[in-house]
Amino acid sequence: MTTLKVGIASYEQTKASTLAVARGKKRIRRDDPKIWFTSMESFAKVLSYRNRDLLALIAETQPGSLAELSELSGRAKSNLSRTIKTMERYGLVQLRKGQGGTIVPRVPYSGIVLAVPLGPARGT
Repeated sequence: MTTLKVGIASYEQTKASTLAVARGKKRIRRDDPKIWFTSMESFAKVLSYRNRDLLALIAETQPGSLAELSELSGRAKSNLSRTIKTMERYGLVQLRKGQGGTIVPRVPYSGIVLAVPLGPARGT
């Protein structure tokens, strides 16, 4: 497995960078972050201790469904489903269709590295 690199940038910075790539004025480098958070607070919320434990549980046990993950984690399925969908939006979890229409969560990374720029926070 690989390590996922995430970064912190304001919405405006992320948008400008995406447009520059689309226009061919900027290239995405291999070591650039793959996922961006708009603030340290949003990063901390999505990747809290509890949620990192959940990612580790998914990686270790590879549950066959969200119901199985609910049992393994002790979390209510409705709360778990919201958390997993948030993580999917950020690219931290992949959801696949399993047998009988179940949703199967997977974690495609063995670790996460945060790239934090130095200097004043802009646009956050």
